[in-house]
Amino acid sequence: MEKNQQVDDPLAPTSGQNPRSDQESLSNHMEQEKRQKRLKLAAYIAAFAVFQVIVILVFVLVIMKVRTPKFRVGTPSIQALTSNVGPAASSFNMTLVAPFRLKNPNFGPYKYDSTTVVFTYGDAVVGQVAIPKGKANFKSTQKFDATVGLNSNSLSNTSSSSLGTELTSGVLTLTSSAKLNGKVQLMLIFKKKKSTSMDCTMTISTASRTVQSVTCK
Repeated sequence: MEKNQQVDDPLAPTSGQNPRSDQESLSNHMEQEKRQKRLKLAAYIAAFAVFQVIVILVFVLVIMKVRTPKFRVGTPSIQALTSNVGPAASSFNMTLVAPFRLKNPNFGPYKYDSTTVVFTYGDAVVGQVAIPKGKANFKSTQKFDATVGLNSNSLSNTSSSSLGTELTSGVLTLTSSAKLNGKVQLMLIFKKKKSTSMDCTMTISTASRTVQSVTCK
């Protein structure tokens, strides 16, 4: 008696499965992964480019921008003061210690030349003091004091008359001015010329021999 035997071929495809479809699905999946990787890489490159642009803008606009230093005089202390109010002429003689301040807002040192600070009453020069050349470090304030002798010897008759009125009221108004020339050095390579001016007005009480206020423009 013969029996029909069915031998399964292990290499034969299982019913309901399509090898080509599986390969296409795997290929599509791999292609999609590659596309996603390319998109991520492009996004990273774009983000890095934007970051670089921001860094360059900050560097140019903040660090490399040269700002004008500020040269000012603080409140001086009066060492000696004599004044005279007369019918013909009025006068004063004064010695004060002036605290000068040079503020450098730049990201590099400011090297400045020597200059002269002039003190005036009205249009007449009543005293002056020399400021030697020096350097203010980056983002810092250079401080130095100077002793100044002031007197009214150079005043005209008109100015002397006005001086008599002020001395009688007990308040004397003087101005101080100077121009400072120098260079700001950036990154130890770039140098930029920069000048700063001082224009300050001080009010002095002759009775108490103190400086009541200092106002700078």
